[in-house]
Amino acid sequence: MVDYQQMEMPVFPKNILKIVIGALVVIAAIVFIVKSSITIDGGEGGVLFETFSDGINTERTYNEGFHFIAPWNKMIIYEVRQQQVVEKMAVLSSNGLEISLDISAWFQPLYSKLASLHQEKGLGYIDQVVKPALRSATRSVIGRYTPEEIYSTKRDAIQLEIQEETKVILDKQFVQLNEILVRDITLPPTIKTAIESKLKQEQESLEYEFKLQKAHKEAEKVRIEAEGKAAANRILSASLTPNILQEKGIEATLKLSESPNSKVIVIGGKDGMPLILGNN
Repeated sequence: MVDYQQMEMPVFPKNILKIVIGALVVIAAIVFIVKSSITIDGGEGGVLFETFSDGINTERTYNEGFHFIAPWNKMIIYEVRQQQVVEKMAVLSSNGLEISLDISAWFQPLYSKLASLHQEKGLGYIDQVVKPALRSATRSVIGRYTPEEIYSTKRDAIQLEIQEETKVILDKQFVQLNEILVRDITLPPTIKTAIESKLKQEQESLEYEFKLQKAHKEAEKVRIEAEGKAAANRILSASLTPNILQEKGIEATLKLSESPNSKVIVIGGKDGMPLILGNN
C-alpha cells in the first residue's frame, strides 16, 4: 500500500522559476506598451478620457501621429475632415403645397472644441445635431416662399438662407458648417406645369414688348432723318436766289469751256444764262 504522506512534492529548479517570472514581466510590458500606444491617422483628431481623473480632457485635442497614454485611459478618435450629409425632404411652401428637396450639407467638427463635442454630443453627433439642424432650417426657409419663387426666381436666395440658419444652430453645437447645396427641387406635376406655362407667357409678353419698342425706335429714327432732310431742303431753297443761280451757271459754263470737246458757247440767252451749242 502506498503511503501518500511520505511522498515528497516535486521542487521546480530555481532557473525555471526565473524564466517564468521573466516571461510574465515581458508579457506585461508588451501589454502595457500596446495599451499605451495610440496612433491617430491623417484627417483625424483624438479626445482623451482619463479614467482616474476628471474624465474627458477638455483642454486638448490630440492631433495626427503617435501618442503614449496611460493604459487605463482611453483615446476616442473623430474624423475631422470635411464630411457630407445628404437629406431628401418633403416640406411645405408658404401656401401649404408640398415641395420635395434634395439637399446636402458640407461640415466638419470644430477641431479646437472636439473634446466639448464628445462630452456633450458624442460620436453620434451627426444624427443628433447636424441632420436635425439642416431639416429645421430647411422647413423654416421654404415655408416663407411660394412654389413659383422656389422653382424660378429665389433658388439662390433660398440656398443662402438655409445655410445661414443652419450655421446659427451648428455654431452653438461645436460643428463648423462649410456649405449648403440645394441639389434638386421637385414640385407637384400640376403646379410645375402651371408655373412653366405662366413663365412662358411672361417670356412671350416680354419678347412682344421688345419688338414694339424696337419698331417704335426705328420709326422715330426714320422720322428724325426725314425732318432733317426737309429742314436742309428748306434752307437750301431759301438760299438759291436768281443771282446765285446765275453765278453758279456761269461757273459751270466756264468749266465746260475748258473741256477739249468741240463746242460753241453763246453768251446771253433770254434768261441771261450762257448756252452751249454744237456739242460733239
